[in-house]
This record gives sequence, C-alpha cells and structure tokens, in this order.
Amino acid sequence: MRVLILEDERKTVQYLKKGLSEQGFIVDVAENGEDGLHFAVTGDYAFIILDVMLPGRDGWSILAELRRAGRETPVIFLTARDSVDDRVKGLELGADDYLVKPFAFSELLARIRTVLRRGPGRHPDTARIVDLEIDFLKRKATRAGKRLDLSPKEFLLLWLLASHSGEVLTRTYISEQVWDMYFDCDTNVVDVAILRLRKKIDDPFPVKLLHTVRGVGYVLESRISEEHS
Repeated sequence: MRVLILEDERKTVQYLKKGLSEQGFIVDVAENGEDGLHFAVTGDYAFIILDVMLPGRDGWSILAELRRAGRETPVIFLTARDSVDDRVKGLELGADDYLVKPFAFSELLARIRTVLRRGPGRHPDTARIVDLEIDFLKRKATRAGKRLDLSPKEFLLLWLLASHSGEVLTRTYISEQVWDMYFDCDTNVVDVAILRLRKKIDDPFPVKLLHTVRGVGYVLESRISEEHS
C-alpha cells in the first residue's frame, strides 16, 4: 500500500516514514501544501496523513479540495492544533480521524488500521490464493496453515503479487512499488528477492504459485497442472 505524508517538520517526517516503512507501506512525502494537493488528487493512496499548518496551502484547504474533486482517500489529521473547534472542523471537512501531536506511533498505527477497515474507499487487507493466506495489517502470511517466516521486504513483495493475483508484474513495476526506486536493467535485486520468496512460499509445497513469465516479469496464481518456471 502506498501512503502520503503531508508534513513540513523534518523530524516528524523521518519518524513517520521509518515507522510506516517498517509496517510495509510505501511512503511518499510532500513538505508544502501545493505539492501535497497535487499528490493527493493525482495519486492512488491507501490513506493520507495531513498536517494543518503547511507552507503554501494549509491542510484545511487541501482536504476541502480533495473532497470537492471526489476523492475519498482516507485522511488522518496529525497536528499540534488541539482545540475542540479544530477537531470538529477537520472532521466536518471530511477527515476520517484527528490525532494531536505529540503522539505515540502505536496509537497512530491503531487509528490507521481502523480507518483502513471501514469506508467505501478502503483497500483490502487480506488476500487468499489457494492455500496461501495473507493478512496485511497483522503482517502475517501462511501456506497450508503453516506460518511463513518472511522479512519485511519479502512480505511486501508477496503482498504486491497477491494484490495483483493473475496479473503479470514487470521487474520495473515491482522495484518501484517494493523498493520505491528505479533499478538499472542490469541489477538483479528483484530476481534475487523472487528466488528467496519462492523458496519459502513454493518449494515446500506441491502446488506452485509464483511463476516467471520470461522476458516480462512475475505472476502469483494457481497453475495446478504446471510446474513453476
């Protein structure tokens, strides 16, 4: 899941980005209101963390414009403005939650999970392919009832493939989504990661799910009658 942080305090940005990345989210950041509004309106985000006081354009107007544009992306205000009037204003503008600084990351994460579980714009947080089950919010993956021991990147890679089950994903797309960067065509980091993931989710089991589409990329799907590539 890709998320957007609109915040101009560098320490807060670093703290949030580190914590959310460790939870498997891909994090985009904007430190001023104009860039933030552009990202929010044009991007596809699971949720947005929004400060009220931003250079160029404040959080109130960003949220109002976002809702006027018909975007239902969940928004959590994270701000030092702690008056009841501010909280009411944020919620009336269409925010899904309002958290005051200073804050505990564990509380923010709990609120994020609650927001993701509700509402018409929610992203699915579980996936199942044959006997492979993945719970994104619990950071848990099992195959045939057996817990899979995955690193954070392996889990994110598996979640990406499962979210696009049956769809061939290119190496470039995978590198952008999992590592949040472009890799040179000669870099085999994606292939190495796929190999390690395959050893954990496929090799011990008779039905193979992770397949190579040569010259294109990878796909997660059931091919009962075939051996995996």
